[in-house]
Amino acid sequence: MPHHPAYDLIAEETLPEVNALVRHYRHKKTGAELLSLINDDENKVFGISFATPPADSTGLPHILEHSVLCGSEKFPVKKPFVEMLKGSLHTFLNAMTFPDKTVYPVASTNTADFYNLTEVYLDAVFFPLLTRETFEQEGWHHEIENAGDEMIYKGVVFNEMKGASSSPDQMNYVHALQSLFPDAVYANYSGGDPRVMPQLTYETFKAFHAAYYHPSNAQVIFYGDDDPQRRLDLLDGVLSRFERGEKAPSIAPQPRFDAPRRVEATYPADGENPRAAFVSLNWMLDATGSVEAQLIRTVMRRALVGNSAAPLHKALIESGLGESVTQAFQDLAQPVTSIGLRNADPATADAIEALILDTLADLAENGIDDATIEATLNSLEFELREKNTGGYPRGIVYLFGALNEWLYGRDPIEGLKFEAALASLKARIASGERVIEAAIRDCLLDNTHRTTLVLRPDPAQAEREADAERARLDAARAAMSDADIAAAIETTRKLKALQNAADRPEDLAKIPTLTVADLPREGASIPTEETETSGVRTLVHDLATNGIVYLDLGFDLKTLDRELVPYLPLFSRALKQTGTATGDFVALSQRIGRSTGGISISRLNGAVRDSDEATAWLLVRAKATADKTGEMLDIVHDILSSARLDNRDRIRQLVAEDKARAEASLVPAGHQYVFSRLRAALHESDWLQEETGGISQLFFLRALAEKIETDWPSVATSLEAIRTRLINASAAIANVTIEGANWPGFEAELKDFLARLPRRDFVRADWSPLPHAANEGLTIPAQVNYVAKGASLAALGHQPSGALSVVTKYLGTSYLWDKVRVEGGAYGGFASFNPLAGTYAFGSYRDPNLVATLDVYDAAPTFLRKGVSRTDIERSIIGTIGDLDPYLLPDAKGYTALMRILSGVTDAYRQQRREEVLATSEAEFSTAADLLEEVARAGHVVAMGSDKAIAAANRERNGFMTVSKVL
Repeated sequence: MPHHPAYDLIAEETLPEVNALVRHYRHKKTGAELLSLINDDENKVFGISFATPPADSTGLPHILEHSVLCGSEKFPVKKPFVEMLKGSLHTFLNAMTFPDKTVYPVASTNTADFYNLTEVYLDAVFFPLLTRETFEQEGWHHEIENAGDEMIYKGVVFNEMKGASSSPDQMNYVHALQSLFPDAVYANYSGGDPRVMPQLTYETFKAFHAAYYHPSNAQVIFYGDDDPQRRLDLLDGVLSRFERGEKAPSIAPQPRFDAPRRVEATYPADGENPRAAFVSLNWMLDATGSVEAQLIRTVMRRALVGNSAAPLHKALIESGLGESVTQAFQDLAQPVTSIGLRNADPATADAIEALILDTLADLAENGIDDATIEATLNSLEFELREKNTGGYPRGIVYLFGALNEWLYGRDPIEGLKFEAALASLKARIASGERVIEAAIRDCLLDNTHRTTLVLRPDPAQAEREADAERARLDAARAAMSDADIAAAIETTRKLKALQNAADRPEDLAKIPTLTVADLPREGASIPTEETETSGVRTLVHDLATNGIVYLDLGFDLKTLDRELVPYLPLFSRALKQTGTATGDFVALSQRIGRSTGGISISRLNGAVRDSDEATAWLLVRAKATADKTGEMLDIVHDILSSARLDNRDRIRQLVAEDKARAEASLVPAGHQYVFSRLRAALHESDWLQEETGGISQLFFLRALAEKIETDWPSVATSLEAIRTRLINASAAIANVTIEGANWPGFEAELKDFLARLPRRDFVRADWSPLPHAANEGLTIPAQVNYVAKGASLAALGHQPSGALSVVTKYLGTSYLWDKVRVEGGAYGGFASFNPLAGTYAFGSYRDPNLVATLDVYDAAPTFLRKGVSRTDIERSIIGTIGDLDPYLLPDAKGYTALMRILSGVTDAYRQQRREEVLATSEAEFSTAADLLEEVARAGHVVAMGSDKAIAAANRERNGFMTVSKVL
C-alpha cells in the first residue's frame, strides 16, 4: 500500500512485542509525529500528547486539560466530553496531566464510535473555545453572590487539588520530586498548588494553549484493527489547517548535586501521633536510551522492593521503624526512584536512611540471592509476554511506553521493544555477570543526586492553611472597590446562569454518536462448560489465552461465623506471606516467581439475584504456562495446607502494613469509603465489603494490632479456625480459563490436586442482622468532603427495571455533573444503582460542600420531572449498553462468567435487562423520579470530611449525624 502523501515515513517495523506492524510518520506540513500500530486488536486506541512543561505551580496544564474538553469549534456545547461519556461505547475515555506532558487517550471496540471519539478529541485539543467562563469554572474564580456575603474560591481543579493536598502520600511524592529538582521544571506542581492557583490569569491560560497545543508539539498514536489509511486521512484533515510551529523546548536538565541533601516538610494531620511521618530516600537517575538499561533498572527495583519478600522491602518492614514501605518510580527527562517508610517516627530518619544504604551496600557487595533474581526475571518476562493490561486497553499502555522515549527526543519504537534486550540481559545474568548488583551501585549507592525527605505530620497545618486562604481572600476583598465587588457578583451570577443554561439542540446534534439501531440487540455470552472434578464443581472456559492457564479456586465464605469475617483480609495475606512447611515466605515468593505468572488471594463478593444474601468466596487466583501448571498447583496446595498462621512476628507486620495503607487511602479514595459505609446497612454483600475493606476494617485493624500484643493466642486460634472451616472441598468451586487443547492435561492435574483437599460437612453461617442504617459523619484531616446518601429500593418494595440504569447514566452525565461538579466545584458527583442488591446511592468526590450536595441529591426527582429529550434518552441508552458490554481480556472473561453464575445472572436475565435498557422511554424517567423521591425521604447519609465541615453540617441540620473520628 502506498504511503500517504501528507506524511514522511520515518520508520516501519514489525514488532512481535506488540503483535503489530508499526509505522512512524512525520506530518510534512506541521511536523506532528504519528505512530500507527496496525494489528487485529478490536479494542482500538487513539491518543494525542503534548509536551506541557509548567512554568509555575498554578496548575495551568491541569486546568487546561479540563478546559479543552468543555466545548470546541466544531462541537460548541458545554461538555462534549460528558456527551461522549453518556452516548458512546468507549472502553476508555479520559485525559491525564503529568509533570511534563498532557495526554488525551480514547478507545472503543466499535469502529464508528472510535472515529467519533477521535474526531471530538482532535477538535477539543486543537480548537477549544476556552472562554473566560470555562477558565473560571474549571480553574478558579472569586465567588460571591451578595455584597454582604463572604467571598470564597471556587473551581473544579482548585477543589480537586485541595483534596490532593490533603493526601499524605500525594504530598510525599510532590515533595520528593521537588527535593530532587529544585532548579528544573519538575520543581513546579503541574497539578496545581491551591495556595498559588489564584495567581493564574486568563490571559496566561490562553497563551499557554496557543504555545503548546500545536501540531508541531504533538505526538499521536493509533492502535488496533481499523483502516490504517483512514487514520492518516482523518488526522491530516485536522493538521493541515495549521502551519508549522515550534516544539516545546527540551527540558533543561537539573544540575547534579555534589552531595546528598536532607529536606523536611509537613502535611496536615489530626492529632499528635509521633509515628505518622514519611521518611524516603529519593534518587534522580540519568536518562538512558537503552532498552536493556531500562530493563535492568526495572529488575533492580523489583528485586529490591517488588514484593514483601524482596530483600530491601523485608529489611525495612522487619526493622520496625515504619509500618509499610513506600516506593515510586517515574520516567521523566531524568527518571526518579524513591524508597522509604510510611508511619515512621521522624526521630528515626537517620536510622532509616542508614538501613536503606547499608542494605543496598550489602546487596551490591555480596549479591542478591540467585533465586530472587530468577523469580524477578521470570515474573517480568511472563508479564511482558502475557500482555495483560487489566482494565486498560493494550494500546494505551503501548502509548505510554512509546512516550517514555518519544517525549524526550528518542525513538518511540524503542519504547515498545523488549525481546532482544531481555534475551541479552538473561544471557548476561546466566553467565555470572553481576548486572543487578552493578546497577544498585551505579544508580543508587554512587549516585550523589539523592535526597532524604522527612515529611512530618502537623496537627496545626490544616487550620493554618485555611486561615491563610481566608486571609488571602480577605485581602483580595479589601483591595476591591465597590465596582470590583459588583463585578465579582456579576461574574458569579453570569457563571451560574451559563452553567444552568441548556445547550442549543442544534449544537448538541453536532456531537457524533451512534444510534440505538446501531447497537447489538443481544449481549455476548462467555463460553462455559460445567463439569465436576474430584467432586468439586468446575467451570471451564475455552478461550484463546496464548498458552496460559488461569485458575480461580473458590471457597465459600459462608462457612465462617460472623465474628471471623473481619480477619479475612489478614488471613488472605497470611496464606502467601508467612511461609509454609517447605520454606519461609521468601522461599515461597521465589517459587511463585520462578514457576508461575503470579498467585493472588482475593475475595469474590456480590449480591445474589432475587435474594438479600451475598455470594461470597475466598479466591485463590493462579496463572502459569501450560507446562508449569503442576508446580503451580503444588504451590497452591502448600499455601492452603501449611501456611504459617502461627508466625506472630510476620502477622504483626502484616497488620501494621494493612493499617497504614488503609489510613493512607482515606483521602484519595474517600468516596469509596463513604459508599461502603452507607451500603453496609442495605445488603449483606455490602456489609461484607465494609467489614473487610471499609472503615470497619480500619477500626478492626487498629484493635487487632493491640490484640496481637496482649492476646496473641486468640488471634492465632481465629486464623486457624478460618483455615479449618474454609479450606474444604465440599465448599469449593474451580473456575478454569484455558485453551481447549490444554484442558485434558490440566484436568488430570487438577483432579489430583482437588482430591488432596480436606473435605467435611458444613452449615452455611447466618450473617444477619445488618447494622442499623444511620446518618454518620466521619472526620479526617482534609480540606474537602465525600458525601453519600442512599437507600434500599428492594426494602422499600421496588424491583426497578433496566431502565433505571439508563436514568442513572443520564443523572451522572447531566444533573449531577452540572450541580455537584460544575456549579458545586466538586471533582465528581455520581449515582449508582445495583440491580441485584436493589440499592441506590448518590456520592461526591473531593467536594467543598456537604449539606448543599445533599440538597442536590434530594432534588433529583424534580429535575427528572422536568422532562428529558429523546436525544438524551438515546445517548444514555448507548452509554448504558457500553457499560453492559465491557471489553474483557481472556482471564477477565473467565472471572466475569464465574461471578455471573454465582450471582444467579443467567444469559436470559442479562438479555431481559438489555431489552429493558433498549426500550427505555420518557415514561421510565417519571417512574424513576418517584423512586428517587423515596430515596430522598428514606435514605441515610454518610459523609467524610474535616471535623469543622461535619460540625457545620450538624449545626445546619440540627445534629442529624453521629460523629466518629477516623483519622
